[in-house]
Amino acid sequence: MLPISRTFLATLISAAFLPTAFADESSSDSVPEIVPVDQCIAPEENSADPAQETVNIEADSIHAEGKDKAVYQGDVIVTQGHKKITADKVTLNQSESSVVADGNVTMNDGQIKSTSNQAKSDFKGERIELHDTKYQLLCQPARGEATYILKDGQSIYTMEDGSLTTCPEGNKSWRVKATNIDIDNDEEEATFYNTRFEILDVPVFYWPYITVPIGDKRKTGFLYPSGGYDSKNGLEINVPIYFNLAPQYDLTTTINYMQRRGVQFENEFRYLTDGFGTGSIDFEYLNDDDLYSDKGSRWGVNFSHDGIYDRHWKFSVDYSRVSDNDYFADLDSNIGNREDGQLLQAGEVSYRTDYSDTTLKVRDFQVLSSSQPYRLMPQLQYEYNRPNVLPHIDMEWNSHISRFETDDDDLPDATRVHLEPGVVVPFYAPWGQLTSEAKLMYTYYDQDLKGGSAEFQTNGNGDTYQLKENASRTVPEYRMTGTLFLDNSQKWLGGYTQTLEPRLQYLYIPEVNQDDIYQGYDTTLMQLDYYGLFRDTRYSSVDYIAPANQFSYGATSRFYDDNYKERFNVSIGQIYYINPESGEANLSAWALENEWNINDEWLFKGGVQYDGDASELQLANSTLEYKLPWGGHTQLNYRYIAKSYIEDNATNLNNVDQYTRDGISQAGIVNSFTIAQRWSVQADYYHDLTEQSMLESLVGVTYNDDCWFLGLTYSRHIMNSGDVRNVYPEPGPEYESKVSLNIGIKGLGQSAGVTYSDGGNALGYGRPFSLAD
Repeated sequence: MLPISRTFLATLISAAFLPTAFADESSSDSVPEIVPVDQCIAPEENSADPAQETVNIEADSIHAEGKDKAVYQGDVIVTQGHKKITADKVTLNQSESSVVADGNVTMNDGQIKSTSNQAKSDFKGERIELHDTKYQLLCQPARGEATYILKDGQSIYTMEDGSLTTCPEGNKSWRVKATNIDIDNDEEEATFYNTRFEILDVPVFYWPYITVPIGDKRKTGFLYPSGGYDSKNGLEINVPIYFNLAPQYDLTTTINYMQRRGVQFENEFRYLTDGFGTGSIDFEYLNDDDLYSDKGSRWGVNFSHDGIYDRHWKFSVDYSRVSDNDYFADLDSNIGNREDGQLLQAGEVSYRTDYSDTTLKVRDFQVLSSSQPYRLMPQLQYEYNRPNVLPHIDMEWNSHISRFETDDDDLPDATRVHLEPGVVVPFYAPWGQLTSEAKLMYTYYDQDLKGGSAEFQTNGNGDTYQLKENASRTVPEYRMTGTLFLDNSQKWLGGYTQTLEPRLQYLYIPEVNQDDIYQGYDTTLMQLDYYGLFRDTRYSSVDYIAPANQFSYGATSRFYDDNYKERFNVSIGQIYYINPESGEANLSAWALENEWNINDEWLFKGGVQYDGDASELQLANSTLEYKLPWGGHTQLNYRYIAKSYIEDNATNLNNVDQYTRDGISQAGIVNSFTIAQRWSVQADYYHDLTEQSMLESLVGVTYNDDCWFLGLTYSRHIMNSGDVRNVYPEPGPEYESKVSLNIGIKGLGQSAGVTYSDGGNALGYGRPFSLAD
């Protein structure tokens, strides 16, 4: 038998279409053969030198042709590690430095599986030629054919008269054919020359040159376009272009053609820094709006950044601005929604230690409505929380100095200094907890009354207060709150284990005259739901500290099944006012919250506030969801707010009738389900029960094939917002409709189907369930 070196044989084995995968080196020729399988083998596993791996050859016969040539014939099988080659005949020629495999040649190296008529390689295996080949990538969902394939290097492949598709065998939905194809496995990209895109073997597009990804790496190039028809914009075509500028930042530019508006450019720049976090810049620009030519160029920008430096420093920026107040009403935008009345412009930097947090923040707004909110320019905040400063005693310190400014000449500017030391005595046990807290709140105001124009302040109840340029107040607070944790192990009510968690709180804040302080710099009344019953303040900030002498009481009960999965909980509570304010009742409204995981298909969440003295339902909300057994869900949503509740609590609204004529009563249904193996549907509908009119509706159909998808969406919504007298004029509201078409292929940088939007409606789908799945 002709002696053949292992290096020589390894050259044949390395003749693979993509980078090879090698088994571990072995010093024994008796190592059992490792037969490759049709699955991806990670490149990092291929660290062994192929020249040092055991080679196994099986053949029906072998004979020598001269001193430099050996021919193996009959079901030739060569294996080395993860690699395997089979052929009718294998010829080794040392004088020509070549290896030739002929007849039904198959190769598999853990990254590609191929079938060829002939394969030829030099001794070193750096140059490999394959003729009349069918291939399948094992690490990417792609396959194809080529009359000639040349491997020249470890990861570069060139094809002639080749094709590529992500469709499975037998599926001819689409493929890309080209006279030449270059595949770079390291960069995970394929470059096509004289390219034809075929659907069902019929050419539909031609590109002289195009580059597409074949893996997960980000690549510069065109993304899949979408289109539609809008009753306002006319025909729409959206063409996104992705720029992979560097590993740490990229840019996506979308060209939006609108038949009646012009061409809009949307740009999203994303970046990642080594030590300062991540951020993005969104910029939208429409040079000339043909539909609203008087508004000139229209643009919107958003800059956001979040980062942590050196573990202690935290940075945050959120800045948005648009060219005009009607921007969101007239144009679809990624920066905001048509309901937005203002845009946030805020920045914050914090320094944190184990016990303290020092924060400097600024906050401004671009106002898109008639309101004039306060700018926070700036605020310096310092918090210190030290547990066990003395045995069983915690110390708290909250303080800030803030500057508030507004463009409203009827309202004052102010500088506010707030100091709030506190002492907490906590007690924790497996069966309950009890916490006592005492603190002192001191606040000083330097108010600019703007020449006396803000000398008087009138609240929503018609009361008048006289402001002072320099005002201060000191308010003490005492609070004690406790909870018991009880459980019933008898498993009654259908075998469930029940817990009962009664909760009681006493809160005392003396009444202090605050009539000389404007109470609207950054302070609003908060909703008194069940969890709000046990807060120590009724307002979001310190401009007004409401007096309190009250008991809050309530209880939560939970039910667990045999697998300790929470199936049901209910919480109910109320406040008893010992000394209610003039004209107020001794009892607050009852607040109830409930979650019910009826079974693995049905979920419910709801809450109500009921005023027993007035026999009136103030607030209600509910969500009922059914998970379809074949995939998808149906969800019903409802929310209700009594008009009297709005009038009593929204003190900054001078004319409630401008916002609601008879309270809020809205219902919505959200459906997303599969109707066949590849067909899915989404259908949403939102209705105003007070005005008896539709708010929004949407229906979308998606077809998901193995290698492509198609989505068609129709949506319709009310165009006006804000003043209900403009939204519901006679003979009825005005609507805007839109039809959208999305189509794309899977596997070349795209792996998911169409996603839908709820049009920005507040009743859109949400999964508000905290019960564990």
